[in-house]
Amino acid sequence: MSARRPAEIGANAERDALRFLTKVGFREVTSNFHSKAGEIDLIVEQGDLLVFVEVRFRQDSGRGTPAETITTAKIRRIVRTAEFFVLTHPEYRDKSFRFDVIAITDKIDWIENAFTLDDLH
Repeated sequence: MSARRPAEIGANAERDALRFLTKVGFREVTSNFHSKAGEIDLIVEQGDLLVFVEVRFRQDSGRGTPAETITTAKIRRIVRTAEFFVLTHPEYRDKSFRFDVIAITDKIDWIENAFTLDDLH
């Protein structure tokens, strides 16, 4: 049996996260959105809410949960990339927004409002 590559594992986790969010009523805006600052795994919307989603997968949580692997530097990159997204997609400027984390182990843990802009100060 061959080991799966990290990129393949990440893509599968993102697909699982999107499937989960779609089932609870979100619509995909885009995935793997890049800027010079970084990447956002998923951007979804529901009504007037735009959600920037970081997907984290960990096969073994013995060294911490997937959500615990998100550093302040990573949060900063996600926020800058979200700002760039809204700047380049004016149709989303009037929406409320939040930052969620989907942490995947043997189950899906959805952390709504996982961090805010206040966490950077």
